[in-house]
Amino acid sequence: MLTIARLFGKSPFAPLQTHMDKVASCVDKLDIIIKGLPTMSLKEIENLVKELSKLEHEADLTKNDIRNHLPKSLFLPIDRSQFLEILALQDSIADKTEDVGLLLHLRPLDSLDNLSEELQIFFQKNIEVFHSSRKIIQEIDELLESSFGGIEAEKVKAMVEYTAAKEHEADRMQRNLTKKLFSIPSAISAPAFYLWLKLIEEIGAIASLSEKLANRIRMTLELQ
Repeated sequence: MLTIARLFGKSPFAPLQTHMDKVASCVDKLDIIIKGLPTMSLKEIENLVKELSKLEHEADLTKNDIRNHLPKSLFLPIDRSQFLEILALQDSIADKTEDVGLLLHLRPLDSLDNLSEELQIFFQKNIEVFHSSRKIIQEIDELLESSFGGIEAEKVKAMVEYTAAKEHEADRMQRNLTKKLFSIPSAISAPAFYLWLKLIEEIGAIASLSEKLANRIRMTLELQ
């Protein structure tokens, strides 16, 4: 894809930002699905999950195109392996959104006491962590101009710490939600219990991967 090749000439980090935009499209589509769970039919969810899968595939194609056009020598303050690791972490977030979507169209999600509402809140917290890590990727050009030092580097380090704090909140919510799931009456069916348990786990992975991405940027700064 020539567009990606041109992006490397414009900015060494522009391809990462372009790919992150694709990942954000996956997150936004999953947000629509999660918010619609209380009212949408399984068929409606299935159609939206198909759209999500197409967006995830586009993110995959963009990732592969970036790899194919990655110059052997980037002339960057970071080496090739660091660049590729950041790209892989971004792509893993897109993969995870599809995993969540595929779970949701297996069967209707049983409404369990207040868990449905708490699931919505939990998901939104995970989105907060993602968007916090995305802002860090958007700051990379400014980091490049400052040679990964000075005020800009300190700003990004603060953003990483903020992302970690948000992820900790999401992690605490995940533990509480899982605990409540195990405390509900035994009348819940085994398939429903498994779906809820797996759904909580997979949604929580979005925040976890986002924090790993933010920390990877910080590690890159500290290696300079």
